[in-house]
Amino acid sequence: MRRLFIAEKPELAEAICAGLGNKTGSKSDGYYTCGNDIVTWCYGHMLRLSDPEEYDQKYSKWNLDDLPFSFIPWQKMISDDKQKQVKIIFNLVNSVDAVVNAGDPDDEGQLLVDELLEFCGNTKPVYRVLINDFNLKLVQKALANIRPNSEFQYMSAAAEARSVGDQLYGYNMTRGYTLKARSSGFDGVLSVGRVQTPILGLVVRRCREFKAHKQAFYYNVSARFDITGCQFNGRYQIIDTDQVDDKKRLISAEQAQKIVDDVKGKQAKVISAKTTQKETPPVLPYNLLKLQADASRKYGYKPDKVKEITQALREKHQLITYNRSDCEYLSDEQHEDAPGVLAAILETAPIFAQVIQRADPVIKSRAFNSSKVSAHHAIIPTEGTANFSNLSEAEQRIYLLIARAYIAQFFPNMKYDETEIYVECEQHKFKTVSNVITDLGWKKLYKNDADNDDIKENDEAESVDLRQVQNNSFGVCIDASSEKKATKPQPLYTIATLLKDLTRVAKYVRDPELKKILVEKDKGKEGENGGIGTPATRDSIIAGLLNRGFIVEEGKNLIASEVGEKLYDALPDSAKFPDMTAIWHDQQKTLKNKDDVVNFVRGLMEFITTEIEAVKSSSLSVVKQHECPGCKMYYLKRITPKGKDAFWACSDRDNCGYTAPDAGGLPGKPKPKPAVSAQHKCKTCGKGLIRRTGKKGKVSYAFWGCSGFPECKESYKDDKGKPNYTS
Repeated sequence: MRRLFIAEKPELAEAICAGLGNKTGSKSDGYYTCGNDIVTWCYGHMLRLSDPEEYDQKYSKWNLDDLPFSFIPWQKMISDDKQKQVKIIFNLVNSVDAVVNAGDPDDEGQLLVDELLEFCGNTKPVYRVLINDFNLKLVQKALANIRPNSEFQYMSAAAEARSVGDQLYGYNMTRGYTLKARSSGFDGVLSVGRVQTPILGLVVRRCREFKAHKQAFYYNVSARFDITGCQFNGRYQIIDTDQVDDKKRLISAEQAQKIVDDVKGKQAKVISAKTTQKETPPVLPYNLLKLQADASRKYGYKPDKVKEITQALREKHQLITYNRSDCEYLSDEQHEDAPGVLAAILETAPIFAQVIQRADPVIKSRAFNSSKVSAHHAIIPTEGTANFSNLSEAEQRIYLLIARAYIAQFFPNMKYDETEIYVECEQHKFKTVSNVITDLGWKKLYKNDADNDDIKENDEAESVDLRQVQNNSFGVCIDASSEKKATKPQPLYTIATLLKDLTRVAKYVRDPELKKILVEKDKGKEGENGGIGTPATRDSIIAGLLNRGFIVEEGKNLIASEVGEKLYDALPDSAKFPDMTAIWHDQQKTLKNKDDVVNFVRGLMEFITTEIEAVKSSSLSVVKQHECPGCKMYYLKRITPKGKDAFWACSDRDNCGYTAPDAGGLPGKPKPKPAVSAQHKCKTCGKGLIRRTGKKGKVSYAFWGCSGFPECKESYKDDKGKPNYTS
């Protein structure tokens, strides 16, 4: 039987060739021949959903009366840049006995091959191979376990439902809100989407919480003890009768001072002293989101820039594995590749020479765990090499981050002794913890990452060695103090913290059942706990919100703009909270085939229809409007011509010529209209003349022009305040 394997990407096609026993195959234009089998590839999704105007040209002009629109059955088109490869695939499908879907083992990977086969009208048998690791042994194992493609149609159905649903929801809601806002003078697009709008909601709510925060105070009571010559600090331990806030912090200054007065100079007794040997394993290798967060924290890179850099490292330089992964783990089999990968890192980045010499490829960290690998494994260096100086500065930085995380997997765990001590003094209890590092291990590689939240130890731990302090030993409280502290609001988002929050937005869902569904959606996905968006899309969504001016950057912080806040206020809760993703996931769990997807879309259109009707009957004022003094019908908008000063003009410039200068971002007073002379007339058309000023180089001069300009372009030189008709 002659089979055609359709891989999601070229690298996977090469791995399948190797798994079939022919490492490179016989390469032709767009495919490999491996014995009796053919292996071809896609470049992600080769098809796209048709736009509204491709169904009917009338939709090219936005009209509120045309909403809502839906297209059942929906149509797909070949993406312009994929035409050649699709044609190759279609011809190959006709030349074989069976097809094997080798898309990535997730919903989108299933759909992108299935939709291609449906588009070309395939009637050949279709099978499915699931490959999430290019390791030869794992590829061969997967090829030995090919299954009927029909077993995975539910995955394709879920992906198609999301795709069609997102398009119809986004197009209808975006046009609806935009058109409503434009009727009130707004000049722009109010983009609404299932994922982007809840992300805007996160930023808006965080900004408002930050501004609305009312400062309160609490008190930290600490004491310094001397126990048999060993001095250390202890933190007061709250009891049930204390006056505390919702975070169990003392709020009474009088009580805090009383505790200080009670214990200062008094005898103290150690009521518990326990030392435990502990270990901290290396940080896991990167997935895309954590790499974007670290690159933002360390270098200020935007998420979309990081994706662009990793794309170059992967495709141009072939130095890293698949760069859009959502996984931080590696397969057990990849451990065998360690010597080769470490050698490649050493050749590419000699800066790691000393640490690679100390790395032990025999060590197998927690990162090597096949059961935790999803559709892709973590982002790590390949065995490919390059001249480091040929990489851009950004590429060098990102490669070093990825390489360092990989090298850390072959260092011992960081080991330390943690001593926990409870001291009682005048019936008040104090606690102290001290950590003594016994083996720095992998943390030797992270000495310059003091601000990295993922590697921070207990901030309150003492650095003094308390291992010798014994239980039931006595001493004295040599000092005590009460420190007044102000409560702080949750900090404003940065790109790094927003990216991390997108993996766990379920905590912001108010309905307990929907929260449960959103968390369940990510079951088995390490690093995701009820998130929205994907590692491949989150960066572009944040970039879109910035580009549209819905959110803006202030230093490292992200804040909502005036337009973003007004759009947020106009939207229903269903749009600005993550609930919709949970609802869709719950519905899509039951989808099995195309008919189920059609029913899902029909149900969604009922919801969209209700939302659009609400938009039509609402008023939406998104920006502060300035009524045009000229026509008193439309609004002024600020215009900034390239290389020239900004000015304001009527939004109906075709019919109203009113303009005004810009005055600090507001419309200024227009220059008074020049007076038309009743005494001096144009010799050509008879209309009154206007005395004007012109400039030739740096020299100003006066002249007289016809008030009928531009229909009449007659002009005369000025002669002592009068037009010179003979000139």
